[in-house]
Amino acid sequence: MVIEPGYVRMMARYNAWQNRQLSDALDGVPQEVLRADHGAFFGSILGTLNHILWADRLWMSRFAPDLQTAPEGGIEASTELCPTFGVWDAERFACDGLITRWAKGLHAVDLTGDLRFHSRSLGRETTSPMAQCVTHLFNHQTHHRGQVHAMLTKSHIQAPVSDLFLMPEGDI
Repeated sequence: MVIEPGYVRMMARYNAWQNRQLSDALDGVPQEVLRADHGAFFGSILGTLNHILWADRLWMSRFAPDLQTAPEGGIEASTELCPTFGVWDAERFACDGLITRWAKGLHAVDLTGDLRFHSRSLGRETTSPMAQCVTHLFNHQTHHRGQVHAMLTKSHIQAPVSDLFLMPEGDI
């Protein structure tokens, strides 16, 4: 698999755009709505958003350990990363800035070779192609944001547009 820095920068911009839209859509939504169990894999809107943030921090700790430390706990605890929407919103903004800064500094060679890391889900050291790991970071975000979209729709909250081709132009 071959990806280029331009792809990573575009996906970092897409990620930040999607999260800004979610932040706007969820601003003022009561905590009980955000924590309601919708039967999704991670239960609630906030639980799923927390899991995405947790995973982003975990992957960034592998890609750029000088910029991000690994989050505490495992997948099960990931849903409780931020206790409120306000805390999540601030932490999400900071993480999106980190992903953007990392993406801006990438060179083609940074996306080649293998990444060796400790997989918490496997409970051991593993090696995967760097390009595959970076692609997974963005695919994972998109997958779980789709679940959030469904929960928003179920809750009668206007879900944001998510089509990549509709992303506004921006700098990155």
